[in-house]
Amino acid sequence: MRPATAEAEPRAGSSVLAAASWTEEMVLCPEWSRGCGRFAGRSRAMKPWWRLAVLLVSVASMPTVTALVEGLYCGTEVCYDVLGVSREASKVEIARAYRQLARRYHPDHFRPGEPGLERETTDSAQKRFLLIVTAYETLKDEDTRRDYDYMLDHPEEYYQHYYAYYRRQLTPKVDVRIVILVTICAISIFQYYSWHSSYNEAINYLVTVPKYRIQATEIAKQQGLLNRTKEKGKNRRSKEEIREQEEEVIRDIIKNKIDIKGGYQKPNLSDILLCQIVLFPYYLTNYVAWYVSWIYRFTICREEYGDEEKLYIIRRYMKMSQPQFDSLDENTRQSFLEKHLWIKENYERPSTDAPLPQVQSEDISTPRPSSQRIK
Repeated sequence: MRPATAEAEPRAGSSVLAAASWTEEMVLCPEWSRGCGRFAGRSRAMKPWWRLAVLLVSVASMPTVTALVEGLYCGTEVCYDVLGVSREASKVEIARAYRQLARRYHPDHFRPGEPGLERETTDSAQKRFLLIVTAYETLKDEDTRRDYDYMLDHPEEYYQHYYAYYRRQLTPKVDVRIVILVTICAISIFQYYSWHSSYNEAINYLVTVPKYRIQATEIAKQQGLLNRTKEKGKNRRSKEEIREQEEEVIRDIIKNKIDIKGGYQKPNLSDILLCQIVLFPYYLTNYVAWYVSWIYRFTICREEYGDEEKLYIIRRYMKMSQPQFDSLDENTRQSFLEKHLWIKENYERPSTDAPLPQVQSEDISTPRPSSQRIK
């Protein structure tokens, strides 16, 4: 005997209708759990069908995954369709299609009412032109086009598409190496002019220092630059003009004739950042050669220090830069040699003859050459 479930076959082959029929009978028979005539048997047969119906309704209500996202590339339109080309189109075909559409929709060339543009207004044509430009910018670059094709083929990777799009939008278009080179050149130019300005200020100060002024005056007199001749008539100059000329002569002699050391040295192009970077391999090679020579001569062969090496060790003990050490007069540096200050014990021992700068001693097991030594 066939069970009562035979009457519950879905009509028209629809699982949804079967689920609706089952729901109606369940409502009309509230005591279905304890059996309600033929419904008690039907409920067991309908159990797979109503589950399938619920699943289908749930899937149908889920939002569909689409690769066309507003705000990315051409928005909800396909860039290929905007230009009227296929996905296999070459760069030449894409460029040709862009030029044809740009001539029609460009704000300067658009004419309402032209054949094929009857429904277009000025505003809609402008928006269409911007969309055409966006489509062309997307498809003309190989990397951007590759990302766009990947988005069309993999619409489920929603966040990955956002990352790829904005990464390319925010990445600088200029080569980073060019940016670094321009930055270094700008810093070097500013550095040189800053040093040159400081040098001119230092010369203006040294003109007032008696030591340099007396030397410059003696050199000027020896060269006959300060010999005053009696001038008559219209060529006669005033005392102020003569004094200004003498000051200019003294200034030029201090700049060009007198050996100025320390912080007042004339700026050199080789000291700016750009030249330092270019010449870095040369400086590094000289440093390695100098270091190996120092270790070989004074550590392995136990040679005696020369005056230059002794002054270098003293400068290291005093923690002074080379320009600062060069600014000391010759008598002071000679006194350092007479007191044997390159020996660490003598340097640290307090001297009653002349006080030394209060500096801490420094180990010189790894010597560092000055810029003058490298050159």
